[in-house]
Amino acid sequence: MEQIKIGIVCYPTFGGSGVVATELGKALAKEGHKVHFITYSQPTRLDFLNENLFYHEVDFHTYPLFEYPPYELALASKMVSVVKNEKLDLLHVHYAIPHASAAYMAKQILKTEGIFIPVVTTLHGTDITLVGKDASYEPVVTFSINQSDGVTAVSADLRRETFEHFKITRDIDVIPNFIDLDKFKKQKKDHFKKAICPNGEALIVHTSNFRKVKRIQDVISIFANIHDAMPAKLLMIGDGPERSRAESQSKELNIEHDVRFLGKLEAIEEVLSVADLFLMPSEKESFGLAALEAMACEVPIISSNAGGLPELNIHGVTGFMSNVGDVEDMTKNALYVLDKNHLPAFKENALKRAKDFDIANILPLYEKVYERVLTPTRAMA
Repeated sequence: MEQIKIGIVCYPTFGGSGVVATELGKALAKEGHKVHFITYSQPTRLDFLNENLFYHEVDFHTYPLFEYPPYELALASKMVSVVKNEKLDLLHVHYAIPHASAAYMAKQILKTEGIFIPVVTTLHGTDITLVGKDASYEPVVTFSINQSDGVTAVSADLRRETFEHFKITRDIDVIPNFIDLDKFKKQKKDHFKKAICPNGEALIVHTSNFRKVKRIQDVISIFANIHDAMPAKLLMIGDGPERSRAESQSKELNIEHDVRFLGKLEAIEEVLSVADLFLMPSEKESFGLAALEAMACEVPIISSNAGGLPELNIHGVTGFMSNVGDVEDMTKNALYVLDKNHLPAFKENALKRAKDFDIANILPLYEKVYERVLTPTRAMA
């Protein structure tokens, strides 16, 4: 595909949508496309700047008149400026609110100056499942999706849910999340495993933003049951509102000496390299990117069967799935996987499945969408 100039708008945070947007931008830049990130701070994983990667900060101020800073207006203005100055070919916005609506405004402003810029919107999950269902946002979300030139969703389940809750009049392409297998792979970290599990204990890992929807208390309960049955340690990676409750629960269950809360980590692949099992009992997951990262490091998954997880975790092959909240079934499945006669095959299968989501397989799907939305614009030129 010939080089295109892409503006990527995302949240520059540890969350899944920000990570996916950043990794996609980096991969596109490696392919020779010019990629311009437009956001309020440098994205977390934008850890190198090659000649095809650029960052434009959205500068916005508060005034006594405004109770809240008008970020959406500042973002739309910045998009207009970057499109004009850098002669962008398209905008790719991640997360419907407020990015898709700001992109629509920017598109209309540019149209008055004879500039036609296609907009691709990627739906990641909470923009639809949580924020979008709020009646006060529904008209804007619906309008922004329908006015986009291309729309993608990270799972078939999210696509189904979007059509179910919004009056969408255009098609949505399913393009799953992806993994960089050069970054996420099992590393030789035996010394690290020895330090955490000096007596050969099983190492269980959970990583998330510790919100209620992640069911952190289920993680602790499942681990407590595993701990009763065999020597084991639990590493909790991430932070959020449920952390203190989980810490208290660990103390109440008298397992706090085998549970470590590590907070947010950059090099999560180093921890995953020594893990035996990954727990994801979430109430809702649009895709389950954290689980995919674990699988790429040869870690089997014990998860709920919610949202897009059945599209990733193959029951009985890469791990097991249970109904949301079924701690007993998740415990039984976890102990089965951790059996030394079963574990090697599950680890091998997890990596094999992760390879299906290699960024080399997913990137062309986005390029295909770009090509499709650019065709009418090029015909107009």
